[in-house]
Amino acid sequence: MRIAFTKMHGVGNDFVVFDAPADESVLRPERLRALGDRRTGVGFDQALVLERPRRPDTAVYYRIFNCDGDEVEQCGNGARCIAALLDRRGLARNGELTLDSPAGTVRARIEGRGRVSVDMGVPDFDPRSLPFEAPREADSYALEVAGRTVEIGAVSLGNPHAVLTVPAVDAAPVATLGPAIEHHPRFPRRVNAGFLEIVARAEVRLRVHERGAGETPSCGTGACAAVAVARRRGLLDEDVRVGVRGGELRVNWAGSGQHIWLTGATGISFEGHVEV
Repeated sequence: MRIAFTKMHGVGNDFVVFDAPADESVLRPERLRALGDRRTGVGFDQALVLERPRRPDTAVYYRIFNCDGDEVEQCGNGARCIAALLDRRGLARNGELTLDSPAGTVRARIEGRGRVSVDMGVPDFDPRSLPFEAPREADSYALEVAGRTVEIGAVSLGNPHAVLTVPAVDAAPVATLGPAIEHHPRFPRRVNAGFLEIVARAEVRLRVHERGAGETPSCGTGACAAVAVARRRGLLDEDVRVGVRGGELRVNWAGSGQHIWLTGATGISFEGHVEV
């Protein structure tokens, strides 16, 4: 089957975006893994599959698949790229549109010059929302992992995140500790592992090991999760610059019970066709 796709990225976090095929066998894990191979396929962190809207007030319903073929609930940079693509197709009204996903609806604003803001909802710190095995909700949890005890924050942005504060992200053991946290038995559906360095109250640096994808140059929900965890502890201001390896994201969160917004650049790398 021949599929038309758009290769996009949000601050280095890269995606293959295509309309849902009539033959759903294309979405089988082994076929997605082949498509995601960076040497023999197209290559991506996530594949974003666009379906017809399921609600009358939305522009699209999208599904997210990691490069290992597993389907996941949400992707912040992916949502921003979808919004930019739909705006290019003329579907945004007054620079705004609403998307739908397995994690719920996402409001998007087209800021111009490729920048898009998305409303990622209200951060959920209930361990059951990730899910995460813990007796009660807390700001921090002790986690025994890889022969050591680390302190993490845990939050859901529609998908699960564990956030570990480190002195310097450049020296953080992302390659070893990231997979160990991802597959920790207290996270029965696995988890994204964020390594957060607080530079100032309005600036942080971040690296994220994404479940099913490994470390990526950027992670939108990971940026929101890191800011939410640190802000809940009183360490950050409302508007925060998040430095990632692919560039910079901005996160705005007024605090408990409020929606969290993610802003950053998007880009189209190329368009093409592929036989799957």
